[in-house]
Amino acid sequence: MLRMDRLSTTLVRLTMDRPPANALTLDLIQALTDDLARFGEEADAPAVILTGAGGRFFSAGGDIREITINAEAAIPRMRAFHRLLTALERYRCPLLCAVNGYAVGGALELVLFADHVVASEGAKFGFPEINHGLLPAAKGMRQAMNRIGRRAAERLLYSGELVSAQEAQAMGLVDEIVGFNDLQDRTRLVAEMLRLKDMHLFSAIKRTFNDAAQMTDDELEERSLSDMQEYLNRGETAAARERFLQRKARQQHG
Repeated sequence: MLRMDRLSTTLVRLTMDRPPANALTLDLIQALTDDLARFGEEADAPAVILTGAGGRFFSAGGDIREITINAEAAIPRMRAFHRLLTALERYRCPLLCAVNGYAVGGALELVLFADHVVASEGAKFGFPEINHGLLPAAKGMRQAMNRIGRRAAERLLYSGELVSAQEAQAMGLVDEIVGFNDLQDRTRLVAEMLRLKDMHLFSAIKRTFNDAAQMTDDELEERSLSDMQEYLNRGETAAARERFLQRKARQQHG
C-alpha cells in the first residue's frame, strides 16, 4: 500500500502502491500522515519524495467507494485527509513529488503542498470532482488558489478538465518535466540539493510562506525579529555568513 525506501540518511521515498490506480483509501491516508509525523520527529529529518507505483497513475485521488457510502461515514475520512494536507504543509524539510502519471482529485491536492514537483512527460493533472458529484477538500482548494492563482484554480475546479504536464507547468503547478525513465533520478537529485541547505532556515521560510496570508503586518514584523534572533545566534548560520564574506574578499582581491 505504501512503500518506504530510505535512500540515504537524509532522504526517503514514499511510493503509493495500490493497484490499479493508487487510490487514496483511509488506510493509505493515515499511513502517509503517520510516516510524515515520524520523519518530522527525527533529529536530522529527511527530505521526502512522494510518488506512485507503476507507469500510469501517481494517484487517481480518493477511493470513491469510501467517499460515497453516506455523509456520516465519509466524515472520518475527510478529517483524516485534512490532517494529511496539514502534515504535508507543515513538514519542515523538503517535500517533493515525482508525478509519474495521472494526479487527479485528492492526489492533485497532495502535489499542491509539495515544495518541488517533477513530472513525467505524460503526466496529467486536474480536479474532476465537479463531474463526479464531489468536492475537493476546502484546504486543497485554498492551496490551489495560493499556488497557481485564482484564475487557473477556477479553470481546473469549475471545468473538471485534465491538463497536460506542459499546461500544468505554465500554470506554476509543475517545476520540471522530464522523461519517464529520468523521473526518479531527477527528483532525487533535486531533493539531495535542497537537503544540503540549512534546514533551520528552510523550515523558517516554509513556515512563513504557510502563515503569511493570515498574519497582520505587526505579526510579520515580530516573526522577522524572532527569526533574526534565531539565525544570528546559531553557529551554523554564522559560519555560512563567514564563508560568504571570505569568498567575497577573495573575489575582490583577485
